[in-house]
Amino acid sequence: MEKPMLCDCMKKRMSALCADDAVKAALKVCEDEAEFAMKEQIHISEIESPTFAEAVRAEEIARLMKAYGLTDVVIDPSGNVVGRRPGTGSGPVLAIAAHLDTVFPAGTDLKVRQEGNRYYGPGIGDNASGLRSMLQVLRALEKGGVETEGDILFVGTVGEEGNGDIRGAKALFDGSRRIDGFMALDMCDVYTVQNGATGAHRWRLSIEGEGGHSYLDYGRVPSAIHAMCRAGALIADLDLPENPKTTYTIGTIKGGTTVNTIAARCEVDVDMRSVDLPTLEALEAKVLAAFEEAVRLENAHWPLADEAHQLKLVKTQIGNRPAGMRPADCPAVQSVLGAMDALNLEVKKIKPSSTDANKPMSLNIPSVCIGTGGETCLEHSLKEYFVADRIWLGPQTALLAALAMVGRRGEKGALA
Repeated sequence: MEKPMLCDCMKKRMSALCADDAVKAALKVCEDEAEFAMKEQIHISEIESPTFAEAVRAEEIARLMKAYGLTDVVIDPSGNVVGRRPGTGSGPVLAIAAHLDTVFPAGTDLKVRQEGNRYYGPGIGDNASGLRSMLQVLRALEKGGVETEGDILFVGTVGEEGNGDIRGAKALFDGSRRIDGFMALDMCDVYTVQNGATGAHRWRLSIEGEGGHSYLDYGRVPSAIHAMCRAGALIADLDLPENPKTTYTIGTIKGGTTVNTIAARCEVDVDMRSVDLPTLEALEAKVLAAFEEAVRLENAHWPLADEAHQLKLVKTQIGNRPAGMRPADCPAVQSVLGAMDALNLEVKKIKPSSTDANKPMSLNIPSVCIGTGGETCLEHSLKEYFVADRIWLGPQTALLAALAMVGRRGEKGALA
């Protein structure tokens, strides 16, 4: 993807920020507290937080927000932790968010093991690193004495992973709060900017019938598994565009009972993705139509089957992550580019992804997703590990970008 150019006005804004004594102090706090921050990342990582069961970690993040100076901290009905650091009351509102949940089920051994600057543990990077970076930004602003024109919301979101379907981000933007900009902290790579939202539509498709005996009922009873195989064959060779990148997969399949039965039920979960919503919707229509056609073909193949034994398709949407792209002049994107330029960080990649930023991007709210510092390897696996290499660069980038968006006290931010 073509790299957006940093505009001159943002360069000037960043130059002024970096010359401010309070901002300098805040940036120094990020570096000085790296060892403390890493210990906090380990602490957070060792708290169980499976998707749909994030409450214990949420309570701890709320406690830490209060300990670091926020007085307005709530856990909202969705389970999100939201802490407000007020500005003057007349500026824009920026939300900085890191997700609370992990992909690991309850009971997983989360004890972190250290080997040099490597820390091994499920979820140590994704997303304990994001929560560490978010809390470091808060501490740095407080200890540096930085006052802002706009408000900053510090948010721990629920349900970012898998079938959580970014429910926390959706709740954050349900219209009950004013939010003018959004920055997700959800990867470690500080050299990458995620300026687009890869949309994902997910369906659980179940083919259901009566089933029967593999020999005695042969010819009279259509098979749910055979129909599902027909559906897979129909979609296997779909021709999809390379630009915008558009994908699909049957991620899971289950059905049948024994080897000598005509299956009464077969179920699959299908994932479809694109950064362009119309393209995604067109793919979705083709895939769903293919499953309908597969059921028709299997029923038609057995003309002796009575109506009671006919198969039917049951469709249940299990995921709807909206798509969107931010333009080059988006104030959130420009603020991050400006922060990276000020910190001499090369923009090596700029790309879309699927994060909490999907929701605000789909609403055309200035949004971006950035790195948290360090490096995560083998994420979403039990062998996940985190390399603690210059981890202060993540919160420093987020801090400068946030100040560019909301403005120092007495000046307009880029979101205004």
